[in-house]
Amino acid sequence: MAGLAAAASAATVASFQFQPSLSGSRFTLVAAPAASFRTQACGLRCWIAAKLKLRKALKRHVWQLQRNLDARRNDKLPHHLEAALLTENRTHRNMHHAYDVLIIIVTIVLMPYDSLGAATTDSGGEMASASSDLLAGSTYSENSMQQGPNPSEIRSPVQNEESAMSNGHYDGEPSLCIAVIGATGELARNKVFPALFALYYSGFLPRNVGIFGYSRKKITDEDLRAIIEANLTCRVDHHENCDEKLNEFLKRTYYIDAGHDNKDGMSRLNSRMTQIEGTRAANRIFYLAVPQEALLDVALPLADSAQTKQGWNRIIIEKPFGFTGLSSQRVTQSLLSRFEEKQIYRIDHLLGKDLIENLTVLRFSNLVFEPLWSRTYIRNVQVIFSEETATEIQGRYFGNYGIIRDIVHSHILQTIALFAMEPPVSLDGEDIRDEKVKVLRSIRKVDLEDVVLGQLKDTSGKVDRYTKSMTPTYFAAAMYIDNARWDGVPFLIKTGMGLMKNRAEIRIQFGHVPGNIYRERFGHDIDLDTNELVLRDQPEEAILLKVNNKVPGLGLQLDASELNLLYRDKYDTEVPDSYEHLLLDVLDGDSHLFMRSDELAAAWNVLTPVIHEIDQNRVAPELYEAGDKGPINAYYLAAKHGVRWDDDW
Repeated sequence: MAGLAAAASAATVASFQFQPSLSGSRFTLVAAPAASFRTQACGLRCWIAAKLKLRKALKRHVWQLQRNLDARRNDKLPHHLEAALLTENRTHRNMHHAYDVLIIIVTIVLMPYDSLGAATTDSGGEMASASSDLLAGSTYSENSMQQGPNPSEIRSPVQNEESAMSNGHYDGEPSLCIAVIGATGELARNKVFPALFALYYSGFLPRNVGIFGYSRKKITDEDLRAIIEANLTCRVDHHENCDEKLNEFLKRTYYIDAGHDNKDGMSRLNSRMTQIEGTRAANRIFYLAVPQEALLDVALPLADSAQTKQGWNRIIIEKPFGFTGLSSQRVTQSLLSRFEEKQIYRIDHLLGKDLIENLTVLRFSNLVFEPLWSRTYIRNVQVIFSEETATEIQGRYFGNYGIIRDIVHSHILQTIALFAMEPPVSLDGEDIRDEKVKVLRSIRKVDLEDVVLGQLKDTSGKVDRYTKSMTPTYFAAAMYIDNARWDGVPFLIKTGMGLMKNRAEIRIQFGHVPGNIYRERFGHDIDLDTNELVLRDQPEEAILLKVNNKVPGLGLQLDASELNLLYRDKYDTEVPDSYEHLLLDVLDGDSHLFMRSDELAAAWNVLTPVIHEIDQNRVAPELYEAGDKGPINAYYLAAKHGVRWDDDW
């Protein structure tokens, strides 16, 4: 700093500012247009680079130099000075042969006096005070350039790292603020904050990240940290420095208490974010973990008062996405009046499972499967999702929305769309969503005759709104896609709560071998010779392929066996939670697993007629026992469409 002060004192300096910010200390000098000042400052920067042998990545240093060079070019320097700067830049690009250098103590920003006069006067006495304190008694000479700063004033790399972490900002790296609206709710406590910590621990969040909780409860930062800490654990395969990382994460967590529709609260949230963002690029993610009825009350004030202008803003919205197609459309229109489509991420945590990601990987990266992915070879597709969840936990929720609006509308239809789509132009999120929406628009409207509804029997003896309702907790249906690839192929879906086991899988049954010479060996049950591909997420992650083979021994006896890939045997790693996967996608701007507005509308068009008919005619669901397989009529439905459900519940 002494060398910097000396350089500044020798130049014609209108004003300057020393500002600790989120990207490290920043020394800004606003100088009169004097060539000597620019040349001396460049020489000083060269001296720092040559003297400080800090073990940091040179490429970030070069990037900083190039950015400063670009800024200086905008100042319209004389040609001979620009040539000198180019020479300096080339010198530093070649320095990696001798030094491993990064300037992390200071960042010098050279700005012409005439273009920043207004900015300097806005700073007022604060800048002047800092100037007098810093430069008092400083002198400049050739000796100061040769001798450099006092070693006592140069911090070690470790000290600089700690300083940057305390401010939450690093040189050359945009800041990230993540706000969880509804921070004290069950979803935020049990899913969102643990997922954020897992990403932070694994190094997927930037080092200069700030986590903000926002809720109506009157609690403090420390109270929120205690709530979060109670639900945080390190994964089995990642326990190094767990306590240290946990403490770091909690120190970056802050709390704002305000109502959902409180503009003042959103303004306070914006102010606290701005305090730790400094002057660098700043990005923000807002996770709206609030009920659907409060969504717009939160989103609209947020759009007006809490968005950054220094980077991108993204909002995450939880399912269900509306109660009807009309209500969903109104919500979408309101959101699009304040946000761009690319800012909105409609999250369904079930789509963050490896099962879903493997759909496109298996199909498009394996020649053995891709040519078979059509009605020519595939006989039927089954999408199965079941949970053991108790009635008491889900009762109130299903009394409002039900399984059709909650799971079928988003998870099931999105799974079918990803499975059945045409090859996208690229893996870009928009290209994939373009193909998904084509599938959704091609799905035939569901007929009530091809639907089975079920409801879990109440065994608790309690009487509440849920037990009085006719809202289904089980749904099975046959769907068809009216396009050239899938014409005539039934897609059987089955999903329910309170069933025998947790199960999530996709079963692809292939057709029979034409003129199979071994047909009589399978007896009267011709389905035994059907090949089947199973993609399973629960009860354990696996990929299974059923093939026919000869049983070892004398004679010719055939058997259908499974070639299996069990993740636990193949991969020595813990499978990340789906929220981790999806939050990382939001951070990366990858939207392919999130529903776009036109996808949302197309999905409602598929289900709205049957929902309307069920509600209008008050169709009674078939009751089933907890821990059972579900309504028996689901088996008749499958038989009607030539499909046999797998009985491994």
